Amino acid sequence: MATRGGVIRALIGVAVSVITLWVIVHGVDLGRVASIIGTATPSWLLLMLGCVVLDLTFRAIRWQRLLAPVRLVPVRRTFLYLLVGYLANNVLPARLGELVRCHYLGDREGISRTTTLGTVVVERVVDTAVVVSIASLSIVVLQVRGLVASAVLFGLAVTALGVVLLAVLVTAHRLPGAERIVAFAEQWPRVAEIGRKLHGGLAVAGRPRTLVEALILSGLAWGATVVSFAAAGQAIGIQLSTAQAALLASGVALATAIPAGPGNLGTFDLAGVLIASSFGLDREKAIALIVLAHAASIVVTSVGGAGALVRLGWTPRAASSIPEAESG
Repeated sequence: MATRGGVIRALIGVAVSVITLWVIVHGVDLGRVASIIGTATPSWLLLMLGCVVLDLTFRAIRWQRLLAPVRLVPVRRTFLYLLVGYLANNVLPARLGELVRCHYLGDREGISRTTTLGTVVVERVVDTAVVVSIASLSIVVLQVRGLVASAVLFGLAVTALGVVLLAVLVTAHRLPGAERIVAFAEQWPRVAEIGRKLHGGLAVAGRPRTLVEALILSGLAWGATVVSFAAAGQAIGIQLSTAQAALLASGVALATAIPAGPGNLGTFDLAGVLIASSFGLDREKAIALIVLAHAASIVVTSVGGAGALVRLGWTPRAASSIPEAESG
């Protein structure tokens, strides 16, 4: 049943990508788009790629800090596991790479994959909260109206719901009637065990210092992403303000919450084109800008992910079998 559900989700994601890509290219002069991309300045492209690497570095440190209350995993290895997950997202639909990185880290660090998934859930909630905050501030500064503003407000509502739900899950054992629920779940030992392990990961959100570190690192990561979008614009002669680059970065991030094909193909691009067009850019320039930004992310994570697979290997290893020299 779970496999069937995953297949259905994947097919829906691919269908969404096909439809959104058709909407993007319909009636567009693709030759002009290619010509604009061909004029890109190499130095700005290098800055864009460097910012993507910096963004990933901050995300790896953030995940390491979220994992720390469960088990201290060196940042270097956390970075490699993160890259494996991003690579999987580039080749699998519906963001299944999140599960891949949990499985990969769990097997090699001796941590329950369910507990690891709990830390990723916390990571996603924190990340979305920061993204929505950036998007909300951007639409106020830019005085954006219409579809973009409505999408951000919807994201704000969903984020608030997610934060409340996470808080309830973290404190569930203290709520009235919790003992009865636990006793009822114990009738199915496997289910009860999964629940305990998941709660072990989610519980990191109940540590104020860990949560503050995650928020700060999320802000730094998204700061690097904002600069990468600004650099992508500069590469093809488009000068984006900080607020415009921030709205682009946060807007495409919110759009990737929609299940899509590999690499968030289509949803990322359509959101970016719609936002860029609202700045007064013609459609061809908007597409060229978003293609550069999206390509940078896919290239860095694909190359880095492939390197991480080579470095880590395919065969699962227990934490105790990892050489001491790698633990720094």
